[in-house]
Amino acid sequence: MSERPNKPEPVVLPPIPAKRYFTIGEVSDLCGVKPHVLRYWEQEFTQLKPVKRRGNRRYYQHHEVLLIRRIRELLYEQGFTISGARNRLDGRGHEVASAHEAELPPPAPTVDIDMVRAELQDILALLKHGRDASAASQ
Repeated sequence: MSERPNKPEPVVLPPIPAKRYFTIGEVSDLCGVKPHVLRYWEQEFTQLKPVKRRGNRRYYQHHEVLLIRRIRELLYEQGFTISGARNRLDGRGHEVASAHEAELPPPAPTVDIDMVRAELQDILALLKHGRDASAASQ
């Protein structure tokens, strides 16, 4: 009796340092993907466009490292094909959020400016009244 292989455990990746640009070797280490795979993914995923500088060296930005981690998760951990992962990232799948949005904090709640202004005016009036009352008692 043959057992089905278990889904691979999610790999714990190192934190992304606060840097502007990362070399392909650094991205390889941060994402657990070999450099030749990163170069291949550039051809397959149009969202992945590292800056190329001297000697055609690739420099990845923070949002691209997040995207590579998302691609890696879709392909290696969730079992998507490249085409399926591409569709998922393009929003044609069940998920619309991009990799960049995945690590952003939730949006701040909307605030009614007029209500805040009215509350601040009430507070100001209370403070003025308290100051006037303490000045009168002296």
